Amino acid sequence: MGLTAKSTGLGAVDQGLLIQKQTPADRVIALAGNPNVGKSTVFNALTHMRQHTGNWPGKTVSSAQGVHTFHQTNYILVDIPGTYSLMAHSQEEEVARDFLCFGGADAAIVVCDATCLERNLNLVLQTLEITPNVVVCVNLMDEAAKKGIRIDFESLERQLGVKVVATSARQKQGLTSLMQQVEALFGQSGPPNACQVRYLPAIEEALAMLIPVLTPYVQNRLPARWVALRLLDKDESLCAALGRFLGLDLLKEPPVAAALEQAHAHLQNAGIAQQTLRDKIIACIVLCAEGICADSVFFSNPQHQARDRKLDKWLTSRKTGIPIMLLLLLGVLWLTIAGANYPSALLWQGLYWIEGHLTNLFAFLGAPGWLHGALVLGVWRTLAWVVSVMLPPMAIFFPLFTLLEDFGYLPRVAFNLDNRFRKCGACGKQALTMTMGFGCNAAGVTGCRIIDSPRERLIAILTNNFVPCNGRFPPPT
Repeated sequence: MGLTAKSTGLGAVDQGLLIQKQTPADRVIALAGNPNVGKSTVFNALTHMRQHTGNWPGKTVSSAQGVHTFHQTNYILVDIPGTYSLMAHSQEEEVARDFLCFGGADAAIVVCDATCLERNLNLVLQTLEITPNVVVCVNLMDEAAKKGIRIDFESLERQLGVKVVATSARQKQGLTSLMQQVEALFGQSGPPNACQVRYLPAIEEALAMLIPVLTPYVQNRLPARWVALRLLDKDESLCAALGRFLGLDLLKEPPVAAALEQAHAHLQNAGIAQQTLRDKIIACIVLCAEGICADSVFFSNPQHQARDRKLDKWLTSRKTGIPIMLLLLLGVLWLTIAGANYPSALLWQGLYWIEGHLTNLFAFLGAPGWLHGALVLGVWRTLAWVVSVMLPPMAIFFPLFTLLEDFGYLPRVAFNLDNRFRKCGACGKQALTMTMGFGCNAAGVTGCRIIDSPRERLIAILTNNFVPCNGRFPPPT
């Protein structure tokens, strides 16, 4: 039996967001999390390759779906795009938010990185505002142990109001406990008593003006408090999605419009301008996450944090940040170009040797000259040229670039250059795509999707083409 808009009360929502159930007993579970927290590792470990991928309708963002059977119940896991926030700035964040809100998910697993739990809890708290049916998966516990990080899970569960499970997905540890807690969600008499972020008094008073008015419109389909918060924030993409979901434009409903105007006036009188409202909302979420972690996360090796702070002083300083960045990137480029000369020459000699034997074979077979010219001098020589010139540099550059990312240096590069790129009307993240362009401009242009602003993304795509990638380097002689 398929999951349809009619069966879930989704109204006019985009049908492509809905996941097809094989039986009514199947459960749809959204798998959310920040990028690089091991979310895909958890997904692959649970689905055992029983998965397929596709694109969200109208988006260039890919999705992955798989089935995990636990105690004779099928759980359809949907690996939604990694995102730091549900306040959509990019297509990935928009897709993640829309699926959690309108995609018919029965519950959500939010995967967190145990080594930086405070940052990850921002997404957890935002998800809890949409649905209380959440299990928090604290992954990478093996890495946390290496860094001397200890987490009090009882305190964390008590403060979040939902179940928290420790896992090390690479070692397949804790996954059974994770699914037990997911199963337990559906056996409860009511939803969990999830943590609710408390905002500034003026914001809470504005929400109190909106919630009673919105409740008849959203009913039990969406949390009225969360919808009120998004309307106050004037989230245009969400307002459009809400219109499709509810089948009406809330902003054009007279009671809602009047209450919203009154709430905005109240905020203005309290000194909270529309331009600063989102910053204050985010600040409250961050403070809540910090408070939870202060009581739940402990460092047995304080020197590790001190070492990180010392590195930041050097790597992001105005005096030393740029010189260190230039030296590191020049070192990577030198290793790439100098190191690629030898394998490129060997590849070219080997492929040219094969070309000679192919020429002899064509002569032995009495093939016409035009066929030899097309296949050997054309197809084979072009292939040999591309492989010998591009493959070795890429095989050296991208592993080195990945190491810089794993060590956490690339975000510092973006931080160092953000102000300078902003002066040019661009985004600091473009520094990463341009650097990636030295390895392959196609990869650099594709990487421009990490830039949130459509205008800045277009600037990055257009200017990335001026970076001299490996395909423009001369072949070895």
